[in-house]
Amino acid sequence: MTPHTADASDDLPLLRVSNATKYYGDRIGCKDVNFELYPGEVLAIVGESGSGKTTLLNCLSTRLAPTSGVIEYRNRVGAMRNLYEMNEAERRMLMRTDWGFVHQHASDGLRMSVSAGANVGERLMAIGARHYGDIRATAIDWLDRVEIAEDRIDDDPRAFSGGMRQRLQIARNLVTNPRLVFMDEPTGGLDVSVQARLLDLIRGLVSDLGLSVIIVTHDLAVARLLSDRTLVMRRGHVIETGLTDQVLDDPQEAYTQLLVSSILQP
Repeated sequence: MTPHTADASDDLPLLRVSNATKYYGDRIGCKDVNFELYPGEVLAIVGESGSGKTTLLNCLSTRLAPTSGVIEYRNRVGAMRNLYEMNEAERRMLMRTDWGFVHQHASDGLRMSVSAGANVGERLMAIGARHYGDIRATAIDWLDRVEIAEDRIDDDPRAFSGGMRQRLQIARNLVTNPRLVFMDEPTGGLDVSVQARLLDLIRGLVSDLGLSVIIVTHDLAVARLLSDRTLVMRRGHVIETGLTDQVLDDPQEAYTQLLVSSILQP
């Protein structure tokens, strides 16, 4: 896979979100969310449990239809498309090609009953790859990229540790050369040492491949390590947004100040 190179389209937003709102009956999931995401940019969405960050992520990734608002994506030919004016087949194709989705629990993003190699290979077959030797060689290459030994290619994920499963899920998502990857608490539930290794891997791949990423996390250390910009949510609303270092080093909102101070306590 060749690294990302800049072109004129990098000056245009890849994703534009206008007044995205989701209600569950009378309860607010998220309300009036606005932002743009640019090629190669990493955006962290942070907040406590129930803040609306996962609801927003699911609306952005077409897993959950918003109640109102517009979410637009710039496709590979440069056209800005309203995701919810696409048909189901078009959205499925986006998920197979242009997008990736890394779940908190790797078992939600993998087929646990087939081999590691097959998990990676299936994504290639979904975009038309048919040559078994080429598919297997690409799978081996991607296992190596995510630090899984070649001799584990025929093992199924149930034989893997939690960290290895998560790395396999990342390989499965990135093998199709996506432009945008959604990540939902990708280090949640892992031991601290495993988290650190996984974060280093993610950071390296994002940089090398020029990926755009939207990552949901409750861990501000993850936001600081990975993201360019941070969006802070509370009770379904965006209460603060800006460059990550600015938001975390000089938070303006009392709630953000509380979040930041809570991780600094001994």
